[in-house]
Amino acid sequence: MARYLDIHPDNPQPRLVTQVVEALRDDQLIAYPTDSGYALGAQLGNREGRDRILRIRELDDRHHFTLMCRDFSQLGQFVHVDNSAFRAIKAATPGPYTFILPATGEVPKRLMHPKKRTVGVRIPDHVLVCALLEELGEPILTSTLILPGETEARTMGWEIKEDLDHVVDIVIESGEVTAEPTSVIDWSEAEPVVVRHGAGDVSRFEV
Repeated sequence: MARYLDIHPDNPQPRLVTQVVEALRDDQLIAYPTDSGYALGAQLGNREGRDRILRIRELDDRHHFTLMCRDFSQLGQFVHVDNSAFRAIKAATPGPYTFILPATGEVPKRLMHPKKRTVGVRIPDHVLVCALLEELGEPILTSTLILPGETEARTMGWEIKEDLDHVVDIVIESGEVTAEPTSVIDWSEAEPVVVRHGAGDVSRFEV
């Protein structure tokens, strides 16, 4: 059965933040709230965690995983950001945007798109997630918690606990969660392409 942790949305209890980070380091899979619905999260080096996410969501190896990053400096360790993208991405973060960019050698190959060698990255505007990332010291491997047959991310921790009790290790509750997903911008080529209109103004990326 999954552990259910109720963490304060504005002042996350350090003891509980530490419990979640220790679980990630112990290769456990978490369901956690973000600024755009719930997500599934695992440590970068957790091979089984990646496979568990794919099984839960019934996805194949072409799924674009997202690295949830603490700040722009950390983001730059895992993806190549050229000069044309640098200012626009930095100005839009933190916020509800996911950027698909060419991965650096820091990203395990199993997390890249198999043909494009790209990966999704984002910097959240969410107190709890920022606290987790700060203590973990590396990005969280993330995928939006949209279950097979559904079209929106989950927003209720107790429902996730009921439905995924035996396939995740921790479910985190932390205040109200919006269902609107991130906007996704593919900047793997010279010009950005908006591949999903979600939260956030995408006009700056439309050319």
